[in-house]
Amino acid sequence: MAVPVSSEASLAGAPLTYNPDLERLEIELLLEGVFRHYGFDFRAYAYASIRRRLWKRVEGEGLRTISGLQDRILHDPEAMERLLLDLSVNVTAMFRDPSFYKEFREQVVPLLRTYPFIRIWHAGCSTGEEVFSMAILLEEEGLYDRARLYATDINDVVLQRAKQGIFPLDRMQEYTENYLRAGGKHSFSQYYTAKYDGALFSPALTRNIVFSQHNLVTDRSFSEFHVIFCRNVLIYFDKTLQNRVHSLFYDSLVMFGIMALGSKESLKFSQYEPCYEKLSATEKLYRKVH
Repeated sequence: MAVPVSSEASLAGAPLTYNPDLERLEIELLLEGVFRHYGFDFRAYAYASIRRRLWKRVEGEGLRTISGLQDRILHDPEAMERLLLDLSVNVTAMFRDPSFYKEFREQVVPLLRTYPFIRIWHAGCSTGEEVFSMAILLEEEGLYDRARLYATDINDVVLQRAKQGIFPLDRMQEYTENYLRAGGKHSFSQYYTAKYDGALFSPALTRNIVFSQHNLVTDRSFSEFHVIFCRNVLIYFDKTLQNRVHSLFYDSLVMFGIMALGSKESLKFSQYEPCYEKLSATEKLYRKVH
């Protein structure tokens, strides 16, 4: 039965009524087309989130329907790049959730000191703020020279931005406050140079960072890690996909390795919950014990 159209559809210039079952079919066909043609698998992403992002791109392309968007992205790789930016989650900040980094210094850094070499995976690193934050933290703790950080994301566009190490100058005050609340030991401004409207972070911070494209949905593990960060990514996946990613992380962590999730994420009710102990329940830091 046709019902009043959503605000998103109205903005996109869709008809005044729409059929939700037909809309779901259109979305499923589009996601299947993206997977078959480009290899990006968004089919198990949370439906409400993916629907909202697709309508945003319909509007951005000046189209009227999801099917119209499918036609465009399958024939125009640049349109696919624009869609990928919408579907990738790129909300981030340096030392985001300062209490998390403070807890990491206190709980995890002492454990990392016991390893001769440290491998850390930032899964879904977006534009790199989290990776640079960790590089600074490890530098201050005297661990960076024996660490390797692997920064991966499905989206090559944001990875290229991350490699540049340039962040908006107008966010430096916010980042400085985060850094200090996270237990920063120096002056935050020593890590970057202000140029025009950007802050260029010291190239020395990237000396032990490897940037690489990786799809959590379809790609396998590529090493063993002492720490895995995947913060505020899993909330956009459905339960089946969350379990698949947890399996990937479990296989990728060394015994007694650390997994860091986002504030709204949890291992609760997952099949891997018994495999970890909580290092910090509030900051979602878990240690693999089985």
